[in-house]
Amino acid sequence: MLIRNQRAFAAGVLFLIVSIFYFVMSFNYVTGTPARMGPGFFPRMVSIGLALIAVGILLSAVAPKAKIEKLEKWDVKGLLWIAGSVALFAVLLPTFGLVFALAALVIVASLASPEFTWPGALVNTVVLVIFCVAVFIYGINLQFPVWPVWFR
Repeated sequence: MLIRNQRAFAAGVLFLIVSIFYFVMSFNYVTGTPARMGPGFFPRMVSIGLALIAVGILLSAVAPKAKIEKLEKWDVKGLLWIAGSVALFAVLLPTFGLVFALAALVIVASLASPEFTWPGALVNTVVLVIFCVAVFIYGINLQFPVWPVWFR
């Protein structure tokens, strides 16, 4: 069996690993039935769906008509910018609130792109902060601090 599309194959393997992990972790919860769902029902069903998608991607990567594509070298710098932005968000959220933590997340994650520009990052930040506050604070009423401690 020849892996013609290495990128798709790697994505399929990653999806399969994640789905197996969450399927195994869902055994810590009661599954229930479709009529009376337990807390383990949804993660188990989602992991099964993800595994089916993974198998489809894996099969398409080895199909004779698959486009030949090599796996590119990882952009470690970009990966670190994005992972660092998520960690920064987690650290800033309790003290600085959702608005400033989210702004920091978007700007730092934007630095991962080779096409980074300050105007684009600032517009993206404003739009995403407004959208997230509208959806998470006013829409579904999550109990995040919106503003820094000294404004509350």
